[in-house]
Amino acid sequence: MLRTEIMDGEQAIARGAERIRGGDVVAFPTETVYGLGADAFDRDAIRKIYAAKGRPSDNPLIVHVADKSQIDELARTVSLQARTVIDAFMPGPITIILPRAACVPDCVTAGLDTVGIRMPAHPVAQAFLRACGTPVAAPSANRSARISPTSARHVYEDMQGRIGLIIDGGACDVGIESTIVDLSGDTPIILRPGAITPQMLADALGRVETFAGEVVVARAPGMKYKHYAPDCPMVTCADREKAFAAYDRIAAQGGRPILLCGTDWTDAADGRRLICLGDDARAVMRNIYDALHRAQAQADYIVCQDFGDRGAYASVMNRVRKASGGNAL
Repeated sequence: MLRTEIMDGEQAIARGAERIRGGDVVAFPTETVYGLGADAFDRDAIRKIYAAKGRPSDNPLIVHVADKSQIDELARTVSLQARTVIDAFMPGPITIILPRAACVPDCVTAGLDTVGIRMPAHPVAQAFLRACGTPVAAPSANRSARISPTSARHVYEDMQGRIGLIIDGGACDVGIESTIVDLSGDTPIILRPGAITPQMLADALGRVETFAGEVVVARAPGMKYKHYAPDCPMVTCADREKAFAAYDRIAAQGGRPILLCGTDWTDAADGRRLICLGDDARAVMRNIYDALHRAQAQADYIVCQDFGDRGAYASVMNRVRKASGGNAL
């Protein structure tokens, strides 16, 4: 079993970059979630990512870059629509899908003719990527299907003994994975929602569609497989009284339920155990994964408020509904 270190500061960045250049994998912070990175051109290192996570080989990775100029090295073509998104939202919590260049290995793209590219805004991520001197392929730094990590502690809890180094950059400010938009065709298609909302993309591009079909081949991470799941049963509920009744039923049976909810439910909770997610969509987005990590450690049944699909809440509920396996009251 590997000895897993957590380091921060310039020494951590230098050590991490050295490991990447040596063919190893390193966990590093971004503004969305922590990533598990390897040299995007090193096939053996990429295989280490899949092994550490237990990730299916047909689930593509996102390539992270330090500079916009690297996008042209990774993509066969970059359309005017893609240039618009790059200029408007990069660096930031967005991934663009483009036709891949021949230099990008099949193991990164899961054999697809496209590649996902992202330029993180987190200052530690930017410094790390610059120090690596190469694009870094990275999924989230957790075991496959489990809750995504938004702190170095989350990574350690899930990946201890599987990786050698975690660069600690503090808590992630956005809190859920990047928006993924497919720009490889004529019509921009959102494959995964995130902090960059459909309205924001529509404002920049004039039009955008959201993928709503059956996933046979995953063109982006988060589309095909179960994700974000806690260790205990979880349900969602839009009705406060119904959620409280479910909580009380589990408690009466000797269980240890917990509520995940916004501030609009907290005053009426009447002593029920809860984790408050905040009072707006951005706060809920930032806090949801940390709350799920805390909840699975404290409880054996999670009741999460269904916030609906208005604006950024839709991105949160995309994760929450997958985490609950679609179980709703």
